[in-house]
Amino acid sequence: MKFDKKIYWISFWIIRAFYQTLLKGDIQGLNNVPSAGPIILASNHASHLDPPLLGCNVFRIVTYFARKTLWKPGLGTTWMTAVGAIPIDRDGASDIKAMKSTLKALKNGGVLTLFPEGTRSPNGNLQTAKPGIGLIAAKSQAAVVPCRIFNAHKALSKASKLPNFDIAIHIVYGKPLQPKDYDPGTAAGKARYQQIADNIMTAISKIKRPLPKAI
Repeated sequence: MKFDKKIYWISFWIIRAFYQTLLKGDIQGLNNVPSAGPIILASNHASHLDPPLLGCNVFRIVTYFARKTLWKPGLGTTWMTAVGAIPIDRDGASDIKAMKSTLKALKNGGVLTLFPEGTRSPNGNLQTAKPGIGLIAAKSQAAVVPCRIFNAHKALSKASKLPNFDIAIHIVYGKPLQPKDYDPGTAAGKARYQQIADNIMTAISKIKRPLPKAI
């Protein structure tokens, strides 16, 4: 099965309703997400909830990564393919097919979610960025929107199997970074990719949690 726009938008509205009904929180900075052109939504990562919650507020088709090991016979694989998820080999040294799919999505003006830390934080604290996002940003020259999700690790941690619906998750979309902002051009090769990743992670770290609304 190939990408199915109808299934994507049905899934989008279901996930959006789930977030708004059960995991209420503040959402800020949506006006910072460009309405057109290639974009990388770069966020901290502490929960399986992060990818869909990050994308369910953006009214554009968003491309996600998922571990290649999840592609097993069954409904789950059919659904992931239908919504345009890109399988990635996290255990391999490189995944050329995934990279080509990623750059193609951005070249076509798409939106891609990426988590610079590479893996979920066990306690919600920010981790060191890995160079992968730096490579993709450098190759695509896409705008990068730094995002930060608060409390997701409390709603569904690495050790949890079911979400805690009493937790309010807050999401902030920061001001977009252009290539000149994240890539100063003072390094080359792997050092350049790590420098870009670090700059993006720094932008994420500067995003503050929304203040409680006045009653």
